[in-house]
Amino acid sequence: MTAYYNEQLALLKREPKTWLITGVAGFIGSNLLEHLLQIDQKVIGLDNFATGYQKNLDEVKATVSPEKWARFDFIQADIRDLADCHQACQGVDYVLHQAALGSVPRSINDPITTNAANITGFLNVLCAARDAKVTSFTYAASSSTYGDHPALPKVEENIGKPLSPYAVTKYVNELYADVFAKSYGFKSVGLRYFNVFGKRQDPNGAYAAVIPKWTAAMIKGDTVDINGDGETSRDFCFIENAVQANILASLANDEAKNEVYNVAVGDRTSLNTLYSSIRDSLSGNNVVFNKEPNYCDFRAGDVRHSQADISKAKELLGYQPEFKINDGIEKAMPWYISNV
Repeated sequence: MTAYYNEQLALLKREPKTWLITGVAGFIGSNLLEHLLQIDQKVIGLDNFATGYQKNLDEVKATVSPEKWARFDFIQADIRDLADCHQACQGVDYVLHQAALGSVPRSINDPITTNAANITGFLNVLCAARDAKVTSFTYAASSSTYGDHPALPKVEENIGKPLSPYAVTKYVNELYADVFAKSYGFKSVGLRYFNVFGKRQDPNGAYAAVIPKWTAAMIKGDTVDINGDGETSRDFCFIENAVQANILASLANDEAKNEVYNVAVGDRTSLNTLYSSIRDSLSGNNVVFNKEPNYCDFRAGDVRHSQADISKAKELLGYQPEFKINDGIEKAMPWYISNV
């Protein structure tokens, strides 16, 4: 843990704040909840369980002390309901807006529902936070916003045309955030996540992310499907890096707000290399998997390569990712083995 990040955590522990996490029962939301409760913050969580799970909240409860868990209040509600959003924002210092319907394929299959959650829902939370005069508003943006822009690494100022309805919704979030700063003086911070992974990321279902999906398949002895030739590459970001970025963004000074930041490692890993890394990690945990992958067609809406330039987040937020991909896989693997 970097000295600066340690200082910020110590500051929060001395002067606890009240946080709202939307999507608190989801993968990223529940990890944020766990970290904030560990440093004695008060947390209000909102979720409708569309993609989140009660078991994630139960796991956090089992991880923290009863005293820390008592600082958590849960609201089962939907960000598409403005009244629910206003209720959730009352008395809140910092908002971490994670609630959304993720997945490019899901958005292609059902753009209406994705739009309702990711645009109408986002606007509701943004308005409620503005009206409640919260100190800071940090939201989950997405690397999908880079669309068809070919340059690598991805720099925040240079984006292309979106390649999916999901990408459109996440770009609209950024536009709304910028307009709210100009129209109302309400500044926020957008975090463009690059392939975040870690414990409590759902390995099941049609829209499961690649690392939990492949890991679960290997543990079960099933053949792994790779879309394309396996040379598609991504900047995989371990969950604890994303937690760090959210906390630092929430505490950022005014000059660092009304900006979007890449949240990643600044590296690139091919799907073939990822396959080998997961298999090797399982082997180190006494799970043997010897099947060759099954190569399928490329997936609609996917970009070929993705890698982030994280210099802006380093400079303005003090962000320093601690975990490279193999570090994260090693740290997450015992959880996957226990939960598949």
